Amino acid sequence: MSDHHHGPEQHGDDRWKHDGVRVIKGDRLDSNTAQTPGMFRQAAINHARVGAQKIWAGTVTIQPNAKTGVHHHGALESVIYVVRGRARMRWGDRLEYVAEAEAGDFIFVPPYVPHQEINADPDQPLECVLVRSDNEAVVVNITNVDPVEKPEEVYWVDPIHKAPR
Repeated sequence: MSDHHHGPEQHGDDRWKHDGVRVIKGDRLDSNTAQTPGMFRQAAINHARVGAQKIWAGTVTIQPNAKTGVHHHGALESVIYVVRGRARMRWGDRLEYVAEAEAGDFIFVPPYVPHQEINADPDQPLECVLVRSDNEAVVVNITNVDPVEKPEEVYWVDPIHKAPR
């Protein structure tokens, strides 16, 4: 009987050799994943690559002054971490809301929320890390959106933190 609560039923020193930690090199990401016009996604972690059961992770790059097509990720929750650059997020049925994030900021996108990522920097690519709550990439591109001309700026304040003055 194993001392571990979960894991392969192997014995000996190599029990976690092939079913343990995986390191995916940054220059070995997989671009054969769902794409949206205006951005370039690459998968690092998914079921096919590492056997992930509950998450998908990868990167996205958006060129200077570019914007993506409107899309959502079905029932999945998404987290975007901005590594470099400035992200302008628009969301809603007519992209009527907007907020910006910069390097070091996290963005949460709930299930089914139509959204668009915009690189708000005219000089450098926007580079982000993505994590989603399932092991496969779900991307639903939406083509029939009539965006509002001036979206409402939203500053999200959770129950613990107050808005900046």
